Amino acid sequence: MEFPSELRYSREHEWLRFEGDEGVVGITDFAQDSLGDVVYVALPAVGAIVGANDQCGEIESTKSVSDLYAPVGGAVIAVNDALADRPELVNQDPYGEGWIVRLRLSDRAEADLLLDAAGYQALVEG
Repeated sequence: MEFPSELRYSREHEWLRFEGDEGVVGITDFAQDSLGDVVYVALPAVGAIVGANDQCGEIESTKSVSDLYAPVGGAVIAVNDALADRPELVNQDPYGEGWIVRLRLSDRAEADLLLDAAGYQALVEG
């Protein structure tokens, strides 16, 4: 199980990577492993405004359907269109090609409420 130290993590199992005033969001290795084979990802619309902890999509696996949440608030500026044809990217590379959404952050300080890698690891292993 991977817990990249440069990321921030939500208790709902999403990760956030800063890229300037933008944030890239996906689900964690733990989440994709728990879900099983991902077969569909419902993405938010580009231009949508989401608040921290707002539902912003769904992810369907062979086991279940789960909501996706925005770990921080912002405007959706891009979605990973590759997931339409290849949802398995979420399983194969959750921290890379399996990213889900890119946000223009409304308040970067919201990320201070997220867990660091050690905190997230303790959450999922505890």
